[in-house]
Amino acid sequence: MTTRFANVKAIMLSFAIALGWIANCTQARAAETQVLTVAGGCFWCVEADFEKVKGVSEVVSGYTGGTTANPTYKQVTRGGTGHYEAVQIMFDPDVVSRAQLLNMFLRSVDPTDAGGQFCDRGNSYRTAIFVSNPAEKQLAQRAIAQAQQQLGQKIVTPVLDAKRFYKAEAYHQDYYKGDNIVLTRFGPIAQSKAYKRYRDACGRDARVRQLWGGAAPFAS
Repeated sequence: MTTRFANVKAIMLSFAIALGWIANCTQARAAETQVLTVAGGCFWCVEADFEKVKGVSEVVSGYTGGTTANPTYKQVTRGGTGHYEAVQIMFDPDVVSRAQLLNMFLRSVDPTDAGGQFCDRGNSYRTAIFVSNPAEKQLAQRAIAQAQQQLGQKIVTPVLDAKRFYKAEAYHQDYYKGDNIVLTRFGPIAQSKAYKRYRDACGRDARVRQLWGGAAPFAS
């Protein structure tokens, strides 16, 4: 009986150790993930761009920077909430650094435009970088200074203190690859095709190529 009890106890101890090891590994992986929050005009486009980057695990579209709690898309685009259309980029810093992502971001938008981005005008479509601490602020300011020197034009993208981020409505997430049929001025088409036509018509890639040339990381 004593031997059997000892065996059971040993098995339970081994099981507890294994569970603890799994929990520690899970926590370590979670701790490795960092978040970069930026606003670059239409969040569909920023999400589509950065989900291509190696080391980025997820990009979430949403609203931040304003004062209205739980804003809707209509409220934000109508104005008065103070919110930007923004994204949160979840990334592994061992694969891609915050500095690299900031450099890519600034070269994927028109950071000289203070009134919106491309065909989308208004405060909610302005560019911005959101930071949570002095180290993040310093990195953002350095990235802006480097981009401004390369571009030879004044960059108006501000560095702002992070505020609460509100996830956008479900239909905005991964809009660029959705297969739902939506009604557009082109007729009813899959939303992935509607997204592509919108992006082309809005002139996003054409303007980015004009500004950044070969330094543009996403403009096709």
